[in-house]
Amino acid sequence: MDSMKARLLTAAIGIPAAVIILILGESFHWIMHVIMALITAIMVFELLSAKKLHNNPFVLIPCLLFTLAQPAIILLNAGLFPLFIFVIVMCLIMITNNTRVNYSDITFALIGTLLVSWGMCSILIMPPIYYNYYAFFFVICLGVPWCADAGAYFSGVFLGQHKLCPNVSPNKTVEGFIGGIAAGTLSALIIGFVFSFLYPKAEFNYGILLIIGALSSIISVLGDLTFSLIKRSCKIKDYGSFFPGHGGFLDRFDSVIFTAPLVYFIGTFFRIFLV
Repeated sequence: MDSMKARLLTAAIGIPAAVIILILGESFHWIMHVIMALITAIMVFELLSAKKLHNNPFVLIPCLLFTLAQPAIILLNAGLFPLFIFVIVMCLIMITNNTRVNYSDITFALIGTLLVSWGMCSILIMPPIYYNYYAFFFVICLGVPWCADAGAYFSGVFLGQHKLCPNVSPNKTVEGFIGGIAAGTLSALIIGFVFSFLYPKAEFNYGILLIIGALSSIISVLGDLTFSLIKRSCKIKDYGSFFPGHGGFLDRFDSVIFTAPLVYFIGTFFRIFLV
């Protein structure tokens, strides 16, 4: 019950703050890019800290610089050249500092940084394609996995009996998984309905929102389990302690890393808005 109270307290503080950011970001798009850069950099720092790599400046600095630059790279449509430079720098660090950092550390830092930064910053790719509706894409990419997580949590607490993946995350249940899919799918439709009033000229494709909600709810579990497995291998409970009841930024956004690119791919092949 203490965990539930902590979660509710976090939501009570976090939701109003998020609303303020969304309102400002809808008018000043650069705010969204700055916020995303900072959040993603914190997540990369937490990931590196899990393996104590934050103590090595040769690993930490290039990873953070690439992460902070990622929103600008997307905004400027710089392509793959910055990624090429980042990979070259990391390989040079591995070769020239082989006594201080080994191949597995560089691989962990490189793949982890790319996964986190590209996964989170893919949220920023969609608004310029769809009428610069920044607030909507932030809410749909973050809200669906969070609602799915909340639905899974409460379904698991009150109905859970069958373990989903006990070796990775002992608290997850099949009943919670099903409840999470239902909550996430419903949340996508509700988000579309609410934003139809905020964007009077937009006509949402609720069939696509239904698909986004269902698939995001399913794949969000993959993100959660993936980073839970990393925590288990690093022998830590949480990546951080910024959010009471949730852990750090990476604990809170791990599922978004997987669901945001999914929204991007679906939005690329299908029309989220009919007009």
